[in-house]
Amino acid sequence: MKGHVKRLLKVPDRSFFLFGPRGVGKSTWLKEHLREAFFVDLLDASLSLELMRNPHVLEALVGNRPAESWVVLDEIQKIPALLDETHRLMETRKWRFALCGSSARKLRRGGVNLLAGRALTLNMESLSFGEMGSRFDFEFSLEWGLLPFVQNDRKNAAGILRAYVNTYLKEEIREEGIVRMVPPFVRFLSVAGLLNGQTVNAQNIASEAAVPRSSVDVYFSILSDTLIGHFLPAYQPRLKVRERTHPKFYWFDAGVARSSAGLLGDPADRSWKGFALETLVFHELRVFNEVLQKHRPLAYYRTAAGVEIDFIIETRKRHADSPPRVVCLEVKLADRWNRKWEKPMRELHANPGIGVERMIGVYTGDRTYHYEGLDVLPIAEFLKQLHQGKVF
Repeated sequence: MKGHVKRLLKVPDRSFFLFGPRGVGKSTWLKEHLREAFFVDLLDASLSLELMRNPHVLEALVGNRPAESWVVLDEIQKIPALLDETHRLMETRKWRFALCGSSARKLRRGGVNLLAGRALTLNMESLSFGEMGSRFDFEFSLEWGLLPFVQNDRKNAAGILRAYVNTYLKEEIREEGIVRMVPPFVRFLSVAGLLNGQTVNAQNIASEAAVPRSSVDVYFSILSDTLIGHFLPAYQPRLKVRERTHPKFYWFDAGVARSSAGLLGDPADRSWKGFALETLVFHELRVFNEVLQKHRPLAYYRTAAGVEIDFIIETRKRHADSPPRVVCLEVKLADRWNRKWEKPMRELHANPGIGVERMIGVYTGDRTYHYEGLDVLPIAEFLKQLHQGKVF
């Protein structure tokens, strides 16, 4: 895929944080939309050291720019102490700040307050179907992911993804001292990559990775805080059935998960692609949720008897006089739809304790079907309807 892709995120009219994994295009987006801004790149070692020693230098660097001018601080997590100075300058000089980073972890550890609500928080993900449109290549994206520089240099996808994981280990882990011993974390990454999209069983993961059980929770929090992955919680509508409570964990990008698992040299098998398809759908749901500021809770549903629905989108919370309302999605890597896959959604729909607004089966076939209140959609049609606002 060559050429410019217009991102869906919009620049707000007030100060904001922009978080997202490395390489998703945050800096490029800021330079495109805030061309007149004063940019401070904290990856510049000498500048970073100067500001670390004396944060007040920031005001002198920006100079006499008028009120409402934009100032961009890229890689803000490098110097958490700059947030106090940023806060002061927002109040005294009335400058607007775009604070960009790949993690809020170090900011929180430093005891800063993320500007006490004076700045919005935006999240940027990898490229999405809604942004690429006709240039979206489903088969390639399923195997190699949606990072911009992977999509723009497809013949070198494997090498780029290997370098990405190595860079993440070097810059996010070693340099910032997030973990004291890197080798155990590397073993954990490999296991976590293999288990992309599956229920988290910390004890089993600890055994597979040969790390202490207590370390697994810490390692997952690192992946979550650095936006490399996201937990999908179990939905618990309390419908008088035993419901599973363990979350699933999805990497932000199927290609990065594949690289971490050490599978780039092998053809992606069907099982892997099945979880990659769920990862892609979860990614698109998050992108739409963020861009449209829907803030709808996303979850999966599974009972102890094994009845499972891949994604639950809660469109309305439970009220004293009415049950919660949800949209159900079942995602299958299959060219033909098997109607037995509908059963979990229909069972939930039949329960008076919950309001199911829509049931959707998503598959990799070509035809659209409508079965007694349930829509079966090819993946491309589903993604089109999602970004048109027709799903939730």
